[in-house]
This record gives sequence, C-alpha cells and structure tokens, in this order.
Amino acid sequence: MRMQKFSRPGVILMATVVVIITSMVAANATQTITTPNAAFISYSLAAGANSAPITPVTNKSVLIMACVTTYGGLAGNYGVGQVSLLHSPGGAGGVNHGMVWAGYNAWNSGYGTTTTGGISSTAGDHIVYIDSSRTVDIQTASADTILIHAGGNSAAGNVTLVW
Repeated sequence: MRMQKFSRPGVILMATVVVIITSMVAANATQTITTPNAAFISYSLAAGANSAPITPVTNKSVLIMACVTTYGGLAGNYGVGQVSLLHSPGGAGGVNHGMVWAGYNAWNSGYGTTTTGGISSTAGDHIVYIDSSRTVDIQTASADTILIHAGGNSAAGNVTLVW
C-alpha cells in the first residue's frame, strides 16, 4: 500500500491549526489569581477616645477584622469582631451613600455572638463591637470614613482591612 505524502505547505498549515487550537484551550484553562490588598492599623486608645479616621477603599467589598488585645478594664474583655463593608462615596446629584456593612460582633457572655448590619452616611453610628464587654467598637466617622472608639476603658489592638 502506498502512502501519499502531504505537501510542505499542507504540513505547515496543519501544524499552525494544531498550535492555534492548543493555545485557545490553554488560554481558557488558565486561572488568574490576584493577591489581595490589605491595610493593618494598630491602635492604643484612652477611655472615651477615638482613633484617627480610616478611609476604606471605595466601591469594593472590604473585609474588616478587628480585635482588642489589651484592655484597661476587667480581665477577659478581649475580643474580635468582623464585618464586610462597602464604602460607596457618592451617587446621582452628589448624594453621598456612605457605608453598608454586615458581620459579627465580638462574643459576649450575656449575648453570645450576634450579627450586625446597617447603612449609614452620618458620624457616630455603630458598626461592630470588637471586645467582649461591648464598649470598644468601630463606628462611622463620616460618610467616607470609619474609626475605632474606646468606650469606658482604655484599649489597644489592631484592625485589618482586606480588599
């Protein structure tokens, strides 16, 4: 039986088709992994004091994890709280939408772990408790910023924002 040979241009054309199809399959199979951005903020506050304002990134979901590591009151008032937050800086007609959030308050012996959620564009609104006595929290500082507030006792800890 005699085999017929392909012409050189035919072989090159077939090889080109195979390379194109292989490239298309490989391109669709590639997964893009991006490294998240993060901001780490340590704080140490006297009783009744507020931290400097913190401006979350705009129009992206931001995971806020916060904790109290030392506490000026009773022992055991440490804690950790977390929220997912969206900072929406404005809308039609210059209306500032502010912050939208949902998450978990720090564990408390009287309440357990409770959920938190809300929307605000005014200063002083509670977002999440980060200690077990429910006196240290993250609040809105303005329509575009948040802050850490130490209630009845001094407190220190850290806040991590990931987006």
